[in-house]
Amino acid sequence: MRVLKAIWNLLVGIKDALVLLFMILFFAGLYALLSARPAPTVAEGVLHLNLRAGVVEQPAEQDAFALAGGGSVPTQHALRDVRAALLKARDDERVKAVALDLDGFSAGQTVIADLGEALDAVKRSGKPVLAYATGYSDDGYQLAAHAGEIWLNPMGVVQLSGPGGNNLYFAGLLEKLGVTANVYRVGTYKSAVEPFTRSDMSPEARQNAQGLASSLFETWRDDVVKARPQANINAALTNPAALVRSARGDFAAAAQAARLVDKVGERQAFQARLAELGGADDRSPAGFKRIRLDRYIAAEVRPAMKEGGPIGVVTVAGNIVDGRAPLGTAGGDSIAESIEKGLRDERIKALVVRIDSPGGSALASERIRQALLAARKKNIPVVASMGNVAASGGYWVATAANHIVAEPSTITGSIGVFGILPSFQGSLQKLGIAADGVKTTPLSGEPDLLNGPSPQASELIQLGVESIYGKFLGIVAEARRKTPQQVDAIGQGRVWSGGQARQVGLVDQFGGMEEAIAKAAELAKLDQDNRGVTYLERKKSWRSELAGLLRDDEDSAEEDDPFASLRARPDMLALAALREVELLVSGPTIQARCLACGPVESAPVVAAPPSGWFARLLTLLS
Repeated sequence: MRVLKAIWNLLVGIKDALVLLFMILFFAGLYALLSARPAPTVAEGVLHLNLRAGVVEQPAEQDAFALAGGGSVPTQHALRDVRAALLKARDDERVKAVALDLDGFSAGQTVIADLGEALDAVKRSGKPVLAYATGYSDDGYQLAAHAGEIWLNPMGVVQLSGPGGNNLYFAGLLEKLGVTANVYRVGTYKSAVEPFTRSDMSPEARQNAQGLASSLFETWRDDVVKARPQANINAALTNPAALVRSARGDFAAAAQAARLVDKVGERQAFQARLAELGGADDRSPAGFKRIRLDRYIAAEVRPAMKEGGPIGVVTVAGNIVDGRAPLGTAGGDSIAESIEKGLRDERIKALVVRIDSPGGSALASERIRQALLAARKKNIPVVASMGNVAASGGYWVATAANHIVAEPSTITGSIGVFGILPSFQGSLQKLGIAADGVKTTPLSGEPDLLNGPSPQASELIQLGVESIYGKFLGIVAEARRKTPQQVDAIGQGRVWSGGQARQVGLVDQFGGMEEAIAKAAELAKLDQDNRGVTYLERKKSWRSELAGLLRDDEDSAEEDDPFASLRARPDMLALAALREVELLVSGPTIQARCLACGPVESAPVVAAPPSGWFARLLTLLS
């Protein structure tokens, strides 16, 4: 029997090995076949930008196996790719017009500002720019305002609301679950821990949030009014119901009467208009000669990016975490190693670090900062370019720069540190479970998450938070030529808009990547004809590369219910809130992270339930 069992196990092992080998060969062959496709070519027509999935600083990696299993993750576009495509289209005779499909579009204000400038450049070249949507929210309308012709579905709506809204507070839930949030913090305005200790917003957090929202709203309004002065923005913001009543309940007609849009029509009418501009194509479902954005980027943008240049560009996007991480998450080691590898290239004469991150691990932030400081020790100037968010750990990274460039709508600051540890003495009591043991020192078994951290352990963690905050003040003071006391006065976790940050001395200059690259070239004393860039990024995994080759969703022309598309799905809000709880309490004990800065955009939203201790506890106690 033992011999037969051994033979059977051997046969099963051989079978498993053959299946694994077959799978490896299959996907390797598929990858080789797809990647060997001829380079895309571009014919004349209308450059069509389907921006349903949004535009982010650095799209998160996708997994081919998840796609094969039926997973659904929207394909995001990188800001630099879309912007470069628009600027290329400006002078490309094959591109007769640019069309924006803005159903479901969302992006940060700095991303929209950069894209708006590129669209303005296309319009100045004399080429038509058109936009279409069934529903415009703040983000979509801000970008559409830069179009020369805005279309709206007859059943559509323009709903402008401005920054604001509610946060979730979990103190009551944690009390019911018996979870104690042991909080350690420095800073009057470090509101990241408030959702776990309060049931409402503190006066200090409200003051900071209101000031930030007002500043961002002013920037949004200025941009829209400048781009589309004929629109009656005041009426749309202050009394939209009166506009709709005056149009006898017709939302689309009300938007047109207020000159928020130029045309009201079905998508077919919009496509017919594009056929007039770029030529008809009976073989295309859309009916017009269309240049797909992804193909245009592959044919015209990516080859130019591969040429490289003396200015290295490194991106810090997403939550900053320890160790290595895929694109879309700022792994401290991954980014630092990319910088160190780039510095070994003698062609690199300057660095631009593009930051779009609310922070995270203080240790990982310092790892990236040290890699940038190593560049400065080699007399390589470093310029920080801030995207939508460069706060807390994101600002920590920026302190390594010789010069900091930000947009007025950038969210930055949040110079503060907090720590949080969950303990479960109440939960165990509800379940009839007790925890007991022995100690050899006051710190044996600490921090005790079953009975709660001891006073000695809590004191040490608080001292650690204060120590890191002191270091944070010190590096900001040195970088910004201030005293630690002056930094503390504008720190303590307070969040600033880019406009406010420049006033208090946290930012040197307004601008985007173009201005940052120009400043880096100036500091490195590079000639005008020698200012090309080399992107210092770790390579995507082969599974992510394969996912990109497999996807082909640019042809999607789905139309959303105009009202449903203008609100966040409640299930997504709930899942995002639970993930936020788990991220904070399962991440590093001490964090330099800005919760008030909003969600991280480079992480794709996937409708998957939360996992980990928090979800399991909910299940146990439900």
